[in-house]
Amino acid sequence: METGFTVEQLRTAATDAVRAPSLHNSQPWRFRLRDGGIEVLLDRGRRLPATDPSGWGARIACGAALFNLRLALAVAGTPATVRLRPYPTEPDVLARLVPDVPRRPTPTEQMLYGVIPHRFSNRAPFWPDPVPADVRWRLGEAARAEQGWLEMVIGVSAVNAFAEVARSANRVLDRDPAYRAELAEWVRSAPAPDGVPAGAGGPLGEPQDLLPSRGFGGRSRAPGRDFEPEPLVAVLGTAGNTTTDQVVAGQALQRVLLTATDAGLGVSMMSQPIEVPGAREALRLSLGRFGTPQMVMRIGYGQPGSPTPRRSVDEVLDVPVGQA
Repeated sequence: METGFTVEQLRTAATDAVRAPSLHNSQPWRFRLRDGGIEVLLDRGRRLPATDPSGWGARIACGAALFNLRLALAVAGTPATVRLRPYPTEPDVLARLVPDVPRRPTPTEQMLYGVIPHRFSNRAPFWPDPVPADVRWRLGEAARAEQGWLEMVIGVSAVNAFAEVARSANRVLDRDPAYRAELAEWVRSAPAPDGVPAGAGGPLGEPQDLLPSRGFGGRSRAPGRDFEPEPLVAVLGTAGNTTTDQVVAGQALQRVLLTATDAGLGVSMMSQPIEVPGAREALRLSLGRFGTPQMVMRIGYGQPGSPTPRRSVDEVLDVPVGQA
């Protein structure tokens, strides 16, 4: 068994890791090779001070990248043992991966890995086709496999109650000039390696919409292309809300998103009810769950989503001098 990972293994796995989602496509991660282990670091220079002052969203994104990294290594036959928050004196190092016993990848790992390039956020309206119960069950199992929970908000009254919480949170955020300015800063009207291209921002919100949407420079929608009147809403949560819990949530989120992609589903993430503390608590109470909601998703069938750009892998790697 190899005593450590190589620079080439890091670079190959990081190529898949950077395809994880992040708030405003800010890509707040770095990957480092140190003493034969691969480490996932929070890049504080890419935090969103107005949208994500606590760093919760950045840690969720790093957890999602960590899940992709784990899959890439496993499918290559070099699975890793993962230790979260390995160094108490280095809080920005969120995970360390060291080689485990080599083995063949499982069918589930191969399936999840295979859809990484096809997972895109889909901010457009979905078709009215319902998501079958067995598919909803698969999504819940995906969250549980990563120590998370997934609660489906089903039924007119439950969805309407959630929508009121989400709209209230969106109004709170939208009253903050710094929040609006930061959102505008991450909309891209020309090619760029990060941020949200205006064409991928989804249609502009309209008064009849049940759920709020972020204004990523979206376009007016075609007549009759309203959002679904009773969307399938899923809330992802964890047992607690420590830094480690947030990294766990990111891994669970990415497993759910990849499972949804394999099932032919589109997913739009909605974090406004999580970003406002009062809304987050109201959401938790409405679900009757212990633990902490970490992300909300709108799930359904529809046209494929649009990819968003990524920085080159070399921009996010830290390798020992002389090994690059």
